[in-house]
Amino acid sequence: MNQNKNQFLIALGSNIALDMLQPVEIIQRAIIALSNSDLNLLSLSRFYETPAFPTGSGPNFINSVVKVESDYSAHEILQELHKIENKFERQRSSRWSARTLDLDLLALGEQVLPSREVFQHWCDLPVSEQKENISSELILPHPRIQDRAFVLLPLLDVEPSWTHPIFKKTVMQLYEELADHEKENMQIVQ
Repeated sequence: MNQNKNQFLIALGSNIALDMLQPVEIIQRAIIALSNSDLNLLSLSRFYETPAFPTGSGPNFINSVVKVESDYSAHEILQELHKIENKFERQRSSRWSARTLDLDLLALGEQVLPSREVFQHWCDLPVSEQKENISSELILPHPRIQDRAFVLLPLLDVEPSWTHPIFKKTVMQLYEELADHEKENMQIVQ
């Protein structure tokens, strides 16, 4: 890795069409948009069809994860991700709603932002409060990586040895700790 470059893990998801584009095509085009945004694509997971979260909240998602390299800071890349989401008419009407495109910044190496205490607060937030409370700060690693098979499974394709900086567990260990029912109904589509 170039000493001046940062490596980011980004999750992509889509579960509603945009004009004539289906979710798989939206994810494909979003990856092209990422590559055209001064981000060097290092690796790309397979595409998975996964149930919407929470269960019953909408059509199945197409999910993927990419690893990119850039000289962007975490805040700069987040702004770039929001610009790309806007190109795909992402609506932020409610938390965990159906969407044309969702780009989540998962991690910047093993950095913890803004602090371990803030991360831990959001990580420990009960599910009942997660829908109502949204942080105004960028939190890295994403405080829900360890809970979501739809992130961990594609992340296994891209960076299986990434170690969570708080839990000190690899992606494989986090995935194996998920309950079996969390891993059901996920299938490779591409």
